[in-house]
Amino acid sequence: MAGRVAGKVAFITGAARGQGRSHAVRLAQEGADIIAIDICRGFKDSPAPAASPQDLAETAELVKNLDRRIVTAEVDVRDFDALKAAVDSGVEQLGRLDIIVANAGIGTVGVKLHKMTEESWQETLDVNLGGVWKTVKAGVPHLLAGARGGSVIITSSVGGLKAYPQVGHYIAAKHGVVGLMRTFAVELGQHSIRVNTVHPTHVNSPLLMNEPTYRLFRPDLENPGPDDLAPVCQSFHFLPTPWVQTEDISNAVLFLASDEARYITGVTLPVDAGSLLK
Repeated sequence: MAGRVAGKVAFITGAARGQGRSHAVRLAQEGADIIAIDICRGFKDSPAPAASPQDLAETAELVKNLDRRIVTAEVDVRDFDALKAAVDSGVEQLGRLDIIVANAGIGTVGVKLHKMTEESWQETLDVNLGGVWKTVKAGVPHLLAGARGGSVIITSSVGGLKAYPQVGHYIAAKHGVVGLMRTFAVELGQHSIRVNTVHPTHVNSPLLMNEPTYRLFRPDLENPGPDDLAPVCQSFHFLPTPWVQTEDISNAVLFLASDEARYITGVTLPVDAGSLLK
C-alpha cells in the first residue's frame, strides 16, 4: 500500500527534535522525502535546552532508516536568504516541493506585558511570527512552480486561540500566525494550495519537559519534576491526560498534508485534549 504522502517532498522547520522531528519521521513513514532545518542552538530566555547539530543528524538518520531521502541545514528562520537557499538546494536535490511545515518556534518564560522587555518581545515575534512568514515565503514559489497544488501547515498553539498570562509575546505571535494562515489560504487557494494551522496543548517534548518549566508551574516545591508538573497540566484539559505526545500533533499534520484533506483550507485544528473548552 502506498503511503498517504508517497512521492511528495516536505520542508520542515525546527526539525532537530520534538514536534519537528516527529513530523519529519511521520511524513517519511508515509512516503515523503524531507528538507529539514533547525537553528541548532538555544535562545537566551528559553527554558528549553538548546537543540544541537547532533539532534538534527539524528533526525536525518531516523528518516534514512525509513528508506526516504533527507536534506538538512542549520538555518535561523529569521534569516530569509538562508531559508531560501536551504529550500532551493533541497528542491534541487529532491526534485520538487509539496508540503511546508512551519513548525519552528520558541517559548520563553515571560512577565506581564507591561513589564516585558522590548528584547524579549521582539525575539519571540521575530521567530514565532516573522519566521513563519519567511518560511512560507521561501517555499511557496516551489509549490507554484510545481503546479500540483500543495499543503502548508503552520504550528500555532492553544495560545493562538485563547490567552494566558505572563506569555503575551507568545500569545500575540501565535494569534498572528492564524491571520497569516488565513491570508495565505485566500491568496493561494486558486492554485490548489491549502493552508491550515494546528494548535497543540502541552506536548511531551523538550519545550515542556525541562527544569525551569517544572519550577515555573510548581514554585511551591524545591525540586519539582514531571510527576509534579502532571496534575497542573491535567487541570488545563477535559480528556484524562496531562499532555499529548509529539506523534499526536504529527498525525494532524499528516492528515492536513495528505489528499484526505484536499478541500480543507483556512482551518484552525486544535489537538488540545479539550483545553479550548476550559
